[in-house]
Amino acid sequence: MVRMGHREDLLEGAKRCLLEKGFARTTARDIVKASGTNLASIGYHYGSKDALLAQAYVSLVENMSDAFDGGDGVAIEGAPGSLERFRWVWSHVVATMRAPGSVWPLSMEVMAIDMPEVREHLTHAQREGARGLVALLQGMPEDEVSDEAADTLGRFYMTLMTGLIAQWSFDPKGAPDGDALTEGLRQIVESATSVKPA
Repeated sequence: MVRMGHREDLLEGAKRCLLEKGFARTTARDIVKASGTNLASIGYHYGSKDALLAQAYVSLVENMSDAFDGGDGVAIEGAPGSLERFRWVWSHVVATMRAPGSVWPLSMEVMAIDMPEVREHLTHAQREGARGLVALLQGMPEDEVSDEAADTLGRFYMTLMTGLIAQWSFDPKGAPDGDALTEGLRQIVESATSVKPA
């Protein structure tokens, strides 16, 4: 068995703390206890407890992507850019929200955090998340997704994701699933394409 270094131990311990206690209630001592390291290691490797927790949160979200991008060995359904692909992806995203121990409720707490250091880290991660969603839904490698696409279509997808997280956090019984989201998109497309020029 390969032994992890303090940096990796801290990250894994911080992830466990986030899932058990959330961002605001996790202390540096909690992380040290969960990771088997020491307080000085947090500052040395991450600069601060909050920077470490931000990185741990991003890592948790990145680990979720395998559940809805075919990384778990399941073939993605539908042609790139199609309603079938849209339905498949968002159905898998919703499945991660229904799963026990889901990381998504933590997202609501993270969104409310008013710490510049944390926000800067998460802002960068959000843009890369937008790029990843464009790549997944449009069927292309992430490094081929332009900044313009990440900042337009990607932000649209991230807005949809944020709204979905909020609805599943506040009203899981009434929150939409992949089928409902796809039907909503179908109606938007139908309405937009049937409008005659003035």
